[in-house]
Amino acid sequence: MDLAWSDADRAFRDEVLAFLDAELTPDLRAKGRAMTSVYADHATGMAWQKKLHARGWVAPAWPRQFGGAGWSVVQRYIWAREAALAGAPPVSPMGIGMCGPVLIGHGTKAQQDRFLPPMLSGAHFWCQGYSEPGSGSDLASLQMSAVEDGDDFVCNGHKLWTTHAHEANWIFCLVRTSREAIPQQGITFLLIDMTAPGVEVKPILMLSGEHIQNDVFFTNVRVPRANVVGRVGEGWTVAKYLMQFERGGSAAAPGLGARLERLSEIARTPGEDGRRLVDAPGYAARLAQAGIDIAALEAIELRVMSRLSNGEAPGAESSLMKTVSTELSQRLTELSVEAAGVYAAPWQPHGGALGGPTPGFTPPADGFLAGPPHAWIAAPKYFNDRAGSIYAGTNEIQRNIMAKAVLGL
Repeated sequence: MDLAWSDADRAFRDEVLAFLDAELTPDLRAKGRAMTSVYADHATGMAWQKKLHARGWVAPAWPRQFGGAGWSVVQRYIWAREAALAGAPPVSPMGIGMCGPVLIGHGTKAQQDRFLPPMLSGAHFWCQGYSEPGSGSDLASLQMSAVEDGDDFVCNGHKLWTTHAHEANWIFCLVRTSREAIPQQGITFLLIDMTAPGVEVKPILMLSGEHIQNDVFFTNVRVPRANVVGRVGEGWTVAKYLMQFERGGSAAAPGLGARLERLSEIARTPGEDGRRLVDAPGYAARLAQAGIDIAALEAIELRVMSRLSNGEAPGAESSLMKTVSTELSQRLTELSVEAAGVYAAPWQPHGGALGGPTPGFTPPADGFLAGPPHAWIAAPKYFNDRAGSIYAGTNEIQRNIMAKAVLGL
């Protein structure tokens, strides 16, 4: 893999910088840098997606024939790094980053024609229906049923921890269409209209007070058989393919690096007492170690993106990337809380760009915020990031996958 930048790559970087300078408004930039969740709020994410879609850049990894940018691995890295450094908010990954690649890899021509264009434009906003009560890490034990009835499946069950289900109009689900001796068999990958009769969404509030996650209940929901992706009963194969894109196949290192640079700048700035946090025992060493680990993660991500550019799936290294990136992010939130000091204590969600509304919170009439700006989001980001080592398959599960698939244990 040759990572040397060519003249064309440098010209592309200039094109990216010009686009960001022209289209990334001060409001979008501020919200991107003040996020407390891995997700932007719906309005912010959609505003940015609209701009990217107009330029043809909303799906960097998709082939051009499906409406993607068709970028090389170096171009994708350049985009990820420059967008992160500029403070651009992310586009929701549920459709473009997960369901889209599945439809490209496993969907029919009719499904691709129907679902991919509105996914790119944002007309279809997707959520993921995987986890259930009692079926999280052991996802193969899921119980949501889908019973064939003519040309439809009738679905009954309960999904939870469903991100932005209250905003979505489509959900991709794993459902049980038969009961077999091996639990991974008899599972089907199904696309469900969230506006269909019998779908009910109820909020779950995060530790940070945000409404991002939801319970989703399905009561006799009719879904056309044409919405099955892959073969009936073989959804586990499709799900494993999707999980590789959910856990890997994107570049987390540039964003982590940008956060580390801002944190290092804060640590070098004298506080109210004139002292610098970077001079505190051990703090500079922890910053340096985080930088080393981010650089190592970046090398793995570039290797995986190279595979993706050749039409390959990320493979078992996606588990490594998911584990390392989420634990690195958690370490950065810990350093941020330490940098905020006592100002991390007040709950002031109006000072950040949260991933969703905060029911029950009324900001002060005068908009007062205690402490420096970096302290306003330190605690909410810390609390929100606790889920990082759980979602997309717990990091304990990821280590089991790595032990089996990489080390042969």
